[in-house]
Amino acid sequence: MDLELRHLKAVCAIAEAGSVTKAASSLGLAQPALTAQLHRIEHALGGSLFERDWRGARPTALGEVVLARARVLLPAVKGLQDEVTRLACIEGSLDHCRIGAINSPILGGLVHRFATDYPQAHVMTHTSWSVSELMDMIVAGRLDYALIGVCGTALPPSGQGVVWRSVGLDAVGVLLPEVHPLAARHAGEVELADLALTRWAATRGEGCFAECFATACARAGFAPHTIYETDVVSCLDLAQAGDAVVLCKPSLLPIPGLRALPFAGAPLRWRHLLGWHQESPAALLAERMTRYAVEAFDAAVGRNHPYAAWLEHQPGFGVAPAE
Repeated sequence: MDLELRHLKAVCAIAEAGSVTKAASSLGLAQPALTAQLHRIEHALGGSLFERDWRGARPTALGEVVLARARVLLPAVKGLQDEVTRLACIEGSLDHCRIGAINSPILGGLVHRFATDYPQAHVMTHTSWSVSELMDMIVAGRLDYALIGVCGTALPPSGQGVVWRSVGLDAVGVLLPEVHPLAARHAGEVELADLALTRWAATRGEGCFAECFATACARAGFAPHTIYETDVVSCLDLAQAGDAVVLCKPSLLPIPGLRALPFAGAPLRWRHLLGWHQESPAALLAERMTRYAVEAFDAAVGRNHPYAAWLEHQPGFGVAPAE
């Protein structure tokens, strides 16, 4: 049997998981299938790669040698694949634009502005809940740009040639039915403590937002009750039915029967970012795309007139200053 990259990936997965069973789960394989594959690999290499007992799987001396080489070879091959993909994009046409986003109120406006100026271009979009997934797609050349958000002052993932540019800063708020007593207030904001006894809903995400939300609630004197983590449509259903209040960016598209209000004092904030690879063809249009994104964010804020008026008294919020 000739050794293949998938075999080295399997060996690394077992070493990282410390267990064949856990490694099989992470690789999407049945445990007997991975065990059989490991036996074939060991037979091809002439010795055992792991000592296995009730405590798990630990590399043998031979296993350490194989792992040392695999941990150099696998990243090198991935780097080669990513570079070839980027070069293929550079040598190809620039008549397309691939944009990824995570529940962004900016995506529609960005696509509209790009398509208006480049009517011949084919625009493709990809939605995800994972910043890491979008970044990996940019690095691999499968996306040109990504619209993401980060909580507060948190930093986006760095390295691998990806550049991030600030678009704007939202004050995180809540989506309430228009008939909700708090939605009828004229202050244009909601005290977080006034929602202490409610159930919450939010779209799936990653990063520190969940911890920041819990911290903000603790400072307001309560611990949040049930939190539903679900998709956008289900969040809207829960809000319209009055079964939960939904954490949101008040710059989202207005929804009949619902009102998006910021929290008083802006205890939670969301920074919108646009990213691209600095060596990709996308970098040639990065300044223009950033301008589109800023204009789209400004227009999104303007759709919610009370929120736009509220932001005028919140220094630092709204569109990002030009860099």
